[in-house]
This record gives sequence, C-alpha cells and structure tokens, in this order.
Amino acid sequence: MALAEQFLETEIHPIDIVEHIAEYHHWEFDRLGDDQIAMAVEGQWRTYSITLAWSAHDETLRMICTFEMEPPEYRLPALYHMLNVVNDQCWAGAFSFWPAQQLMVYRYGLVLSGGQVAAPEQLDTMIRTAFDSAERYYPALQLVVWGDQPPEQALEVAIAGAYGRA
Repeated sequence: MALAEQFLETEIHPIDIVEHIAEYHHWEFDRLGDDQIAMAVEGQWRTYSITLAWSAHDETLRMICTFEMEPPEYRLPALYHMLNVVNDQCWAGAFSFWPAQQLMVYRYGLVLSGGQVAAPEQLDTMIRTAFDSAERYYPALQLVVWGDQPPEQALEVAIAGAYGRA
C-alpha cells in the first residue's frame, strides 16, 4: 500500500503523517506533543536524530537531522569552510554546526501556507533527503575534522560514495 492511500479522504495534521511514516519504516520515534515528533534513524555511519515540528503560526513544517560532532577548536575554520562547500551541493536543505551543543545539523523548512497539505510521499522524501545527505557527507566531515584533510579532498569521498555503489 502506498503511503498516501491511508490519507486520501481526509485532511490530516503533518505530524500525524510523519508518525505514520516512522511506523511504516519501523523507525523508533517519540511523539513529543501534538506538533512535534522525534525519530532515531539508523544509518551506515551512525544513528541520526530527526525531529519535525509544525508551526501553525507561519504554516511551516521544520525538520532537523542531527548527529554529534566534537571538532577540536583548531579545526573549526576548516569545518566551516567544508560546510560552505557542502551546502553548495545541497538544494533541499542546509548543514550548520551548533558549537554549544556539539551537533552537526541538517535543516529544512517546508512552507505550507494558505492551507496547503503535504503528501505523505513528500514528507517521506523530505526525511529521506535529510538522512541521505547526512550519510553522504558524514565521512567527508570526519576527514576534515579528524583526518586534517582539506575540504576539497575530503569531499571526494562523498562524491565517490554517491557513484560507487552497485
């Protein structure tokens, strides 16, 4: 059954749809309130924390996908340069580093103004894009932070990963 089939006849809250998606994929999740859900999605490199929150005020579904990164202070300029390079390749979201929390964050906001409704496949793609981006760039970020590689060289790992799977 397609994700959308269950929601064909009724308008449903976007977080309810995300909860269904989490159940569909067998992801661990916690409904933090009517307007927020947090999930743990297991990847090849690590488990990613993905949180979605609905803001009725500005009709935006906000998503963040986080993973820990504790770079040494002297590597922060290289990490920030790497984020600029990576973000030039990300069209549906962007990475940032939250130093106080030591978290790498992929963020995306889906504006649903005027009473628009997000389709389940659209939300699933949004979550998958965040997960896939985190998986793709995680090794390159690690090489910059811990391998002392320049961003351009480390990025070759992310590009090779995208083309190197059979």
